[in-house]
Amino acid sequence: MKANYHTHTQRCRHAQGSERDFVQSAINAGVGILGFSDHAPFPDFDFGLRMPYDELRPYLDAIGQLTEEFLSDIMLYKGLEIEYIPQYQSYYEGLLAKEGMDFLLLGEHFYPDQYGIVRNIYHARNTADAVDYAKAVVRGMETGLFSMTAHPDLFTLGRFAWDDNWEEASDLMIDAAVRTGTVLEFNANGLRRGIHDYPDGPRLMYPHRRFWEKAAEAGAAVIIGSDCHEPKQVWDERMPEARGILLEMGIVPLDYLEKLGPQS
Repeated sequence: MKANYHTHTQRCRHAQGSERDFVQSAINAGVGILGFSDHAPFPDFDFGLRMPYDELRPYLDAIGQLTEEFLSDIMLYKGLEIEYIPQYQSYYEGLLAKEGMDFLLLGEHFYPDQYGIVRNIYHARNTADAVDYAKAVVRGMETGLFSMTAHPDLFTLGRFAWDDNWEEASDLMIDAAVRTGTVLEFNANGLRRGIHDYPDGPRLMYPHRRFWEKAAEAGAAVIIGSDCHEPKQVWDERMPEARGILLEMGIVPLDYLEKLGPQS
């Protein structure tokens, strides 16, 4: 079965297409499960490039309506991609228990460092920042609130060479994923972003091969996420390409998530 749980819409302000547009594209591509996971708003702070808080209910209502309309064609799930920041613990719990969210996708972009300062991994100052990033992701995994972790190797987009800090960051997240049973996402959108020059040679920004070789060695559970930002990307050529890369490394990706919602 074709399944994708990483889907954005125009509500996040950096994607194109309505919820309906993505459903139609998924059906046309033979996708049987589509999880919406647009960038979640926070109730009291705008981290940018995400839906405004007042669009959360319209977003959920739209997915609910489409779920009923296309019940015989595709399984739709309501989700959000969101960072784990400890002071918002009750907010995450409320999204699942009160707002009717089917799942939360742990997608760390902003993260609290060792001093509690919220930083953006896109603005990493050095490779040591990846260790703080990884520790934040691990804390999120340990809550059991997240169905999977999106692009765990996002830290490798920084303009640095692989080193001991990135090795430690990878080990922290992969070990936690195995320990907590958290599924790791191999992100197809990283393939779409192409090859770039780095101090240690040309490569993808992410996924980073070294990270996934370590995931293979550890036996971590892995699923492919489209991370689509326009309808035609729901299931494009990058999805089978991603599967081929994983199989070549000895990872057989999951076809779908057996459990949605809180994992504990």
